[in-house]
Amino acid sequence: MVGETNMVDVLTQLQKLVIASGNAGKVEEFRSYLADFGVELIAKPDNIDVEETGITFIENAHLKASQVAIATKQWAIADDSGLEVFALNGAPGVLSARYAATDRDRINRVLTELRDFSNREAQFVCAIAIASPSGEIVADAIGICKGVITESPMGNGGFGYDPIFFMPELQQTFGETPPEVKARISHRANALATLRLKLQYLLN
Repeated sequence: MVGETNMVDVLTQLQKLVIASGNAGKVEEFRSYLADFGVELIAKPDNIDVEETGITFIENAHLKASQVAIATKQWAIADDSGLEVFALNGAPGVLSARYAATDRDRINRVLTELRDFSNREAQFVCAIAIASPSGEIVADAIGICKGVITESPMGNGGFGYDPIFFMPELQQTFGETPPEVKARISHRANALATLRLKLQYLLN
């Protein structure tokens, strides 16, 4: 992590960020969440692939941010996020994007594996990290959003597991939730809010 005495440099240089993701839905969410952050967001080049070898979300976020920053020689932001289903011992977890070949297949696998369980509690987890062009992690954060897995998909919005992730307080799945509402309460929104606070604390 960069020392507090060097954080002023972060403030002056964080005008452009490479998003270490090839997921179009995720990139669009980042742009929406960071619209007022005062930085230009750039999708990572297609030829840069980082193998996610970490065993936790935060390890993978650090890895992706650092490697993309070094490869592009620019500041980079990365997240690693996924679904943790309690009855499945936290699966799919860090394997969320690799749990099956397509979103539909991934959803069907989770629903099939949960078929004999009454406990359908789950949470979305998002870990975010920002790295300097040298690959140093300057800030990171974790956000969590708790919910329940439905018995069948509901709604066509969002991406990934959103159609089966039901939010009791909203009485709808993320697949039914308007983007502007999801942008305020999702795991990624929570992680970004914490990240901002950390940066502000270090800079001040």
